[in-house]
Amino acid sequence: MDLGLTLLGQMITFAIFVWFTMRFIWPALEKALEERRKKIADGLAAAEKGKHILAEAAEQTKIELKQTREKCNELIAAANKQSQQILEEAKLEAQRERDNILASGRDSLKHEATRVQTELQTKLADIVVLGAEKILARSINSADHKALLNKLAKEMEK
Repeated sequence: MDLGLTLLGQMITFAIFVWFTMRFIWPALEKALEERRKKIADGLAAAEKGKHILAEAAEQTKIELKQTREKCNELIAAANKQSQQILEEAKLEAQRERDNILASGRDSLKHEATRVQTELQTKLADIVVLGAEKILARSINSADHKALLNKLAKEMEK
C-alpha cells in the first residue's frame, strides 16, 4: 500500500468525521453548552439577587430591632413611672391610715382619761364624805386628825 493513498483515505475519513460531527453532534454540544452557560448565569443572578435581599433584610432587621428596643425602653419607663405613682399613692394611703389610727387612739385616750378622772373624782368624793362622816362622828384632836389623814391617804393610793 501506498502511503499517499492511506493518508488520502484517512484524510477523507477525517473530513467525513468532521462534517458528521459538525452537522449532527456539534449543534447538540453547543446547545448543551449554551443551556449550561444560561443556568450558570441565572444562578449567579439569583445569588446576587439573594445577596441584595439578604442585605435589605439585615438592614430592615436592624431598624425593627432598634424600634423594638425603643418601645421596650418606653414601656420600662412607663412601668417605672407607674410603679412610682403606685408607691406614692400607697405612701399617702398609709399616712392617712396612720393619721386616722393616731386620731382614734388620741380620742380613745382622751375618753379613757376622762373616764378615769371621773372615776377618781367619784372615789375622792366618796372618801371625803366618808372622812367627813368619821370626823363628825368623833371629836377632833390633833393625833386623831393626823391618823385620819394618814388613813385617807392610804385609801386614796388603792
